[in-house]
Amino acid sequence: MNFSVWIVVSGLLVIGIAAGFLMHRSDFCMAGAFRDVFLFKSYKLIRPLVLLITLSALLFELFHLTGVLPSYPFRWFSPPAGVNIFGGVVFGLGMVLAGGCVVGVLYKMGSGNLMALVAFIGLLVGSALYAEIHTWWISLAKQTNFSTSAVTLPQWIGVSPIIPVLAVVAIGGFFCWRWQQAGLWVDKNEAEGFIPLWLTATGLAALGGLTVLLSGIPMGVTTSYAKGAALVESWIVPGHLATLPYFTTMPGHHTLPLDGILRSGGAGAHFDIVAIVQVPLILGIIGGAWLSAQLLGEFRIIWKVPFNQIAMVFTGGVIMALGARMSPGCNVWHLWGGLPLLTMQSLLFVVGLVPGAWLGGKVLQRVLVPGAPLKRLNS
Repeated sequence: MNFSVWIVVSGLLVIGIAAGFLMHRSDFCMAGAFRDVFLFKSYKLIRPLVLLITLSALLFELFHLTGVLPSYPFRWFSPPAGVNIFGGVVFGLGMVLAGGCVVGVLYKMGSGNLMALVAFIGLLVGSALYAEIHTWWISLAKQTNFSTSAVTLPQWIGVSPIIPVLAVVAIGGFFCWRWQQAGLWVDKNEAEGFIPLWLTATGLAALGGLTVLLSGIPMGVTTSYAKGAALVESWIVPGHLATLPYFTTMPGHHTLPLDGILRSGGAGAHFDIVAIVQVPLILGIIGGAWLSAQLLGEFRIIWKVPFNQIAMVFTGGVIMALGARMSPGCNVWHLWGGLPLLTMQSLLFVVGLVPGAWLGGKVLQRVLVPGAPLKRLNS
């Protein structure tokens, strides 16, 4: 690695540590946010998500207007297709069943949550399963394209991005202000060491902006889960791995802002541009949560878990990985990165994510407590 790559890797590791620390101290999980809306009519975790998206939209548009944004829209976003909706449905279902999204699984795993580790293994298995259908799925995606060139909603309707983005900021800002006026940002039952959700959302938006400045793209982690699956397959069935285009090609290309060198990357077990911009975040989030748990004296592993819960969480991880690859992209990539720029893929992903999370809540209720009212679970 040259010096600029070391800077990027080190910087993203620090960003990941800070993000993991914040999410653990506030227990901010998007799976819990959507689940709680449908199962308990609770909007406690949705509010910081709205704030996070609103601040990210404002920050990214400022980057765009001042010429700081490395590329507009971000690399690795493509024109929209109908499969983006289906991928969102599948992802939402898996996210709720797994008990955490792709970063929620990481910070919970860092704090010693055994179920998060089960979900993580499911994510690897689901990524390997997707590799078996990748060629067919890409063909389907091409057949359901809504556009051949427009990536964002402003590009699609032919207007300057500042108008719709500012509309989003105004609407999101209005709701955040109303919640502040109603005192809904204050939690009277805060535990020792708890970081308020509004502060977590603000911090995550700032960390997302730093990620863009450092790496040229927003936060994302799920392609590296596929890399992990490819690594395992290379040990077990290397001959079969060589027959899978998803693992053997490197279709992604990206230039780091610090050195301007065009690099390639993909889902295979290579150290490439994908590994450079994703693996440090993964390790950092786990490490940041571990640090937070250690400082609070809360790191502990609970081994006795009902088998039906283990099976559900593992299945959720598998389904979530399939949805992330089908979309393509995870909730972090779309909600923190694409939605603030109004990318069409991200908008369609959200259209699918909401009913998928609703369906996940229904399945969760039937599997864990059939025939009984569901009490709120720890997110």
